[in-house]
Amino acid sequence: MPVRALVVDPSAPVAVRLSQVPEPEAAPGEVLVDVTHVSLNYGDLNDARSGRVPAGAVLGSDAVGVVVRTAADGSGPAVGSRVVALTSGAFAERVAVHASALAEVPKELEPARAVGLPVAGVAALRSLRNAGLDAGKRVLITGASGGVGRFAVQLAARAGAHVIASVGSAARGEGLGEIGADEVLIGLDGLEEAVDIVIDGVGGPQLVAAWNLLAPGGSVQSVGWTSGEPAVFPPYATVGPAKSLTSFVIDSPAGADLAVLTELAAQGDLAVEIGWQGSWERFDEAADALRGRRVSGKAVLEVSPS
Repeated sequence: MPVRALVVDPSAPVAVRLSQVPEPEAAPGEVLVDVTHVSLNYGDLNDARSGRVPAGAVLGSDAVGVVVRTAADGSGPAVGSRVVALTSGAFAERVAVHASALAEVPKELEPARAVGLPVAGVAALRSLRNAGLDAGKRVLITGASGGVGRFAVQLAARAGAHVIASVGSAARGEGLGEIGADEVLIGLDGLEEAVDIVIDGVGGPQLVAAWNLLAPGGSVQSVGWTSGEPAVFPPYATVGPAKSLTSFVIDSPAGADLAVLTELAAQGDLAVEIGWQGSWERFDEAADALRGRRVSGKAVLEVSPS
């Protein structure tokens, strides 16, 4: 039987439409999940428009749902378990997910909040880990009001770092102090002291400015490029004491990290802010709000039954 899904359609207003696709077939290490919620990331919109996800393919990476068939090889959770997954083609009523790409959702954690964790939470956790996060380090997070940014602020603060949150406006900086930011800046105005780590989701000229603020031995993790602008480094910008600019992608199964994040969220130690929530039939509205920088935190779509 076919299932409904959000698929890439270059002719649609936001390059995505609700359609029907064949029901997935699970490989031996995969479970079948009936999806109840998905989370829209800025990168999903870029994937749809750029051709990285081909026309007709199911979009998305973040899903929460209930296991309806266990993996043939015995791996993964039992039927009836509520799970959160980071998997390609997530925006469908039913998905096949490898057991290593999901984690069970603690009963204390609402599904709508759990689904905000996969791409944004794992990107924040892994980029900070890659950069050598430690207590006492000065950490600059650009685009701090978005999904990755808010998680990075909280995780860096939990590790004992001095956290500097950079946002595009005063309104987008509201609440960041309460979740762990020691400083909240508009752009990089007023920041003069060097930083040890930069988690950059903006790109463009702000990436260049952040590089210039990086201390010797420091690391910039480039996790996004919401500005859409080029980053032009002046001559000799990369000549001097050793420091690094590192590209970032989630390139290995996220199950173990999702288990860490869901437990933190269930305990109240990691806040998942929902800035937009509604039926996936309102996808165009959610996409427009996300592109227009009108969503602080996560955009959550409820999968409506057929």
